Amino acid sequence: MTAFATRANAPGRNLDLQHLLEVFQDRRARALDVIAGTGAIHARDGHLVLDGTEPHLGPEGVTLTDGSYALNDVAMAGIADKLSIPLAYLRRMHTDAVDLFDVNVNGWLSRMDRRLLIRVLRDENGSGIIRACLSDKYAIMNDEDVLLAALEGIRASGAPVQVEGADITERRFYLKVSAPTVRTLAPALLGNYRSPFNGRSGADLPVVWAGFVITNSEVGCGAFSIYPRIVVEVCRNGAVITTHGMRRTHLGARHEDTEGLVAWSRATNAKMLDLITARTTDAVTAFLDTDYLARMVRDLEAAAGKPVSDPDTTIKTISSRLRYSDETAKNILAHFITGADATAGGILHAITSVAQTLPDADAAHELESTAIAAMHLAAAN
Repeated sequence: MTAFATRANAPGRNLDLQHLLEVFQDRRARALDVIAGTGAIHARDGHLVLDGTEPHLGPEGVTLTDGSYALNDVAMAGIADKLSIPLAYLRRMHTDAVDLFDVNVNGWLSRMDRRLLIRVLRDENGSGIIRACLSDKYAIMNDEDVLLAALEGIRASGAPVQVEGADITERRFYLKVSAPTVRTLAPALLGNYRSPFNGRSGADLPVVWAGFVITNSEVGCGAFSIYPRIVVEVCRNGAVITTHGMRRTHLGARHEDTEGLVAWSRATNAKMLDLITARTTDAVTAFLDTDYLARMVRDLEAAAGKPVSDPDTTIKTISSRLRYSDETAKNILAHFITGADATAGGILHAITSVAQTLPDADAAHELESTAIAAMHLAAAN
């Protein structure tokens, strides 16, 4: 039997809380949020230049907001959206013809009169990178604040939990939490399964735990959300139940600051974070419940036992429907074969185990979130 490596080791993947807080501390020290009118923004040599925004006088002195900043892909997508330029074309110009990039961006900026929220991470040289170009109505909920508010909600619930790990990308933050003491047996789901990581049999340990995943984006790539997540003890695969959950969008009132550094209202932030704490407490109470977990497992087991007689064709069909790449489909088939569970439930296990191995946290979370839908497609195939 082939054994696969588990828990991808890549920058920003599977961080413990201490490492996570260090990342947030560094980000906080370098973060700059600027409200800028389109007249104060222009492109030069593929960078975005802020010129004419007001400096900010704070407790630590004067913070200059003008500067020339590089762009990451999230910021590039934001500019494409705000200027109605096709993203693929904007990327091509930026890579192959930077002079055309400057001309196009500057031309459309000159025809607009609006304000944008520019989120920057500065470097030690006073420049840095723009990580988001957003509407000035965007209500910021920083990942660090979300983490602390969520941890307070968990504490208030009194639930015995452990942090499985955290992931940070340019787009999103993910916090995976489990409660090993909130468990149930799932013999119909795990009876034929064998972990592709350690060879342990699901029949010998047919146990699943309750858990949940918290996600947030500081850069406009998704709402704050909490979804229940079932964790398989034998292999630590996790299946996200996307039909249940809570979301909070980032659309708020327009910021009334003059152009320059954004000074966020403590009262506004407190209200948002109180809401996150309350929703986390409610979610923990709902999701970390033995009866709730048992109902979710029964729902999964109702479809899991359907035999998959032609896994190659079934996985190709699922991949087409759920838009998996050819490489992902190949990996799912390999994990399906090694997992030795020739049922629709085996498809779920294969997808969630592949998700553990992916170095890209966004891709891993997206794949894991489709596992239950894929199982139902396999059962109906």
